[in-house]
Amino acid sequence: MSLTDVRLEVVARHRPVALVQDALADGAAAAPYVAVEAAPSPDGALEVHLEGRDVTLTARLDAGAGPHGRVSLTARVRGREVRRSARARLGALRGRHGALARPDSPVEALGLALTGTHVSAMTRGADGWTARARLDLAGHLDTRDEAWLATLGASSSTGAHRWGRYGQLGLRDLRLATHAEGTPYLLDDGRLLLTATSAGPGFFDTAHTSVWALDPVTHALSHRGDLFFRRPDTPGVFGDHACHLVRDGGRWLLATSTWGDFDTSRPMRITLAQTTADLTAGQHVLDTRPLDVPTTGVRAVGVWDPHLVRDGGRWLVGYVVATRYFRFGPALATGPDLDTLTLRAVDTASQECEGTTVLRDPGAGDAWRVLASSKDRQAYPVCDLDLTRLGDLPAPYPTNIPWPTLARTGDGWLLATFDGTQQGGRLAGYGTHGDVVVMRSVAH
Repeated sequence: MSLTDVRLEVVARHRPVALVQDALADGAAAAPYVAVEAAPSPDGALEVHLEGRDVTLTARLDAGAGPHGRVSLTARVRGREVRRSARARLGALRGRHGALARPDSPVEALGLALTGTHVSAMTRGADGWTARARLDLAGHLDTRDEAWLATLGASSSTGAHRWGRYGQLGLRDLRLATHAEGTPYLLDDGRLLLTATSAGPGFFDTAHTSVWALDPVTHALSHRGDLFFRRPDTPGVFGDHACHLVRDGGRWLLATSTWGDFDTSRPMRITLAQTTADLTAGQHVLDTRPLDVPTTGVRAVGVWDPHLVRDGGRWLVGYVVATRYFRFGPALATGPDLDTLTLRAVDTASQECEGTTVLRDPGAGDAWRVLASSKDRQAYPVCDLDLTRLGDLPAPYPTNIPWPTLARTGDGWLLATFDGTQQGGRLAGYGTHGDVVVMRSVAH
């Protein structure tokens, strides 16, 4: 049965929200993705702080503003108060310091998160974590500087707080880790290894890459680690994401999209990391080099969503080519190595089609197929290597642009994808998606 004949249905959904995911290794922040949280004192008052060299970030819960409190956010850099709010597209803050109207429900915990250049004050109540105030530190402080990150610590007015690596409000861009030949990489206990984009409290530049395990039988999902990146041409540590993790002999290859700052003044790119470290667990900061995928004949403003497969003596590299923000479609390049790639096919007709995935179709004689996710058509197109559409994957299509992340398990298929369900309130807005949606193939 070919991929265009496989029918899938939803069997599980997950939303693993966490402000503080794990304690910091050696107590030091390796990337600007950290958070602190604490419960209010009996009188309802609370302050939590992130403090580094020449910097103090403070979220405050004012108990005198009624039973629900009032939240404010301040940032002092080199003795001066930062008064610039988050970027306009993320919503303006009310009040000079980000003071917002009181939360709608009693506050169970107050949190403070640094995600990239953004700092957010958040509360946890009946609706989970909600962003109450935002500040953008870009231009005031280089939060990606590793020397500064090493000075970062946390405190609270109660002394009873938890701090560590920032977690996620949602997950998107789920991608199976694979062997170079395209088969899923399995942990020793048989679980599937995936990478995902851990959504921050805002747009794409508040997110980062995380590593997860998915049980193919129970569909349980568990966090295993976080990955951050040094770029070849820009100092600092970035939360780049939308990636593919590949086991190639005794090394890992990790191809990643440079979404970590979303700088539209230059084209979006793809980088490549190579390491023998164990990327299946823990926190890692990886050095990268450019992965120069071709856009021959296309005036491109960016490339992203890499997927790498080795077919004998050649590499097949799937990715997305954007002709403008946001108009994009899948592309496929081939070459004897990852430094010598030639464009084979590109789709410039689609409006919003991404998540390019290359895999074999056992129902078609193990022929290679290119899958993608078309928001235009609300479908997962199945194509040959020339991107000629052969049909669609018969599967439910959630909101947003869910990737077609497929694994052959036993005599059936498992699909792990996501939707556009947001979390964290109006201020956090788009970029906080989504729910993890798991599907399985069913008999006709």
